[in-house]
Amino acid sequence: MRKPTLHDVARAAGVSYSTADRVLNARGGVAPKSAVRVQEAIAALGYERDLHAANLSRRRMYRFRFLLPKDDHSFFRALRAAVDREQDVRRADRIVISVTEIPALDPDALAAALEAEGDDCDCLALVATEAPRITAAIRRLRERGVAVVTLVSDAAPEARTAYVGIDNVMAGRTAGRLLRLAHAAGPGCILPVLGSLQARDHRERLEGALAVLSDAGDEMQVLPALAIDDRPDLMLARVAKLLAEYPQVSGIYSIGAGNRGLIELLQSLPDPRPTVIMHELTPTTRAGLERGLVDAVIDQKPAQEVALALDVMKAIADGRDWHDPTREIIPTIFLKDNLPAQVALAPAAGLSRHRSKPIQPVSLQGERQ
Repeated sequence: MRKPTLHDVARAAGVSYSTADRVLNARGGVAPKSAVRVQEAIAALGYERDLHAANLSRRRMYRFRFLLPKDDHSFFRALRAAVDREQDVRRADRIVISVTEIPALDPDALAAALEAEGDDCDCLALVATEAPRITAAIRRLRERGVAVVTLVSDAAPEARTAYVGIDNVMAGRTAGRLLRLAHAAGPGCILPVLGSLQARDHRERLEGALAVLSDAGDEMQVLPALAIDDRPDLMLARVAKLLAEYPQVSGIYSIGAGNRGLIELLQSLPDPRPTVIMHELTPTTRAGLERGLVDAVIDQKPAQEVALALDVMKAIADGRDWHDPTREIIPTIFLKDNLPAQVALAPAAGLSRHRSKPIQPVSLQGERQ
C-alpha cells in the first residue's frame, strides 16, 4: 500500500499544500481551524514524513536566531564565542545562525527585541530576564509559530518551548554546601551578592544556597542579598561598605558577575579573608583562584549549553521530541588545584600581585566579570 503524502493530507483537510506544509513545520500564519483540520488529517491518514528526504528535496535551510546580552563581562563574551564557533560547525547541516545583541539585565530592551521579531526564523534562543512584557512577547511568538528556547536563565515556562541550561537551584545548593564545609569548625556570616532578582538564574541560585545554609540553624547567619546589577564598580563600593558595617562576614557568595570589583576589594583585605564562591570560569575568576583570593568557582559550561540549544532547536524545527537537556549539563567545581590547562593569561584588569594596593574606583571599560 502506498504511504500517504502531504498532498493527501492537504486534500483530506481541504487546504492547500503550502498550508499543510506550514502546519507540519510549525511556521505559523495558519488559521486555528485549518491547523486543526490538518492535524486531524495527519492522524487519520497515519502520515509520517521522511525528514531527511524532505529537507534534501526542498534544500531546507534552518534559520535560528540568538538574542544575547551585549555586555563586556567575560561569561557573555564566552557565550557569544560559542555561538560563533557553532556557526561554522553547523553550516554543513544547512543551519544558518544569526545573533542580535541586547543590553544585559534590561527587560524592556529584551521585550522590544522580541516584539520586533518577524517570521524569518524557525526558532529563537535568548538569555531571559523575567518580566510580564517578556512573557507576553514570548507567548505571541509561539502563537505565530516561532518557537522560543530560553538559554542559561529561564523565563516564561508556560510560554517558551524549552529551557537549556543548568539546574540553577542545584548550583546554588552546591555553593551553600561549599560554604558550610568551609565553616565546619564554627559559626559563620554569609553575604550573598547577585546581579538582579529579575534574573531567574540568580534568584534560583540564591534560593538553593539559602535552603542549604538554613539547615545549619543559628550557626550560619545569612545577610540580605546585595544587588549590584553585575557591575564591578557597584560590587566594589557596596560590598566594601557592607564589610565595614559587618566585619564578621566570613563568606561571600557571588551569584552573578561584576567579580572584578570583588577581587579588587579582596586583595586589599587582611587575613583571614572571607571564603569566596563564584560562578563561571573566566579570566577574572581564574586569576582569583590562582592567587588564593577565590576558593571555588562553579562553571556551567557555556559551549555545551549552546551546542545543546542548537540540537533542541533543530529537533523543534523538525517536529521531533527531545529530552530535557538540563540533565546533561552538570556544573564543574573548579578549585585552585584542578584548573584546566590554559595558555598563559594576562592579569585580569584591576588585579595586582600586591595585596597592599589601595582600592580604586573601577572603570566600566574592559572586562566586567
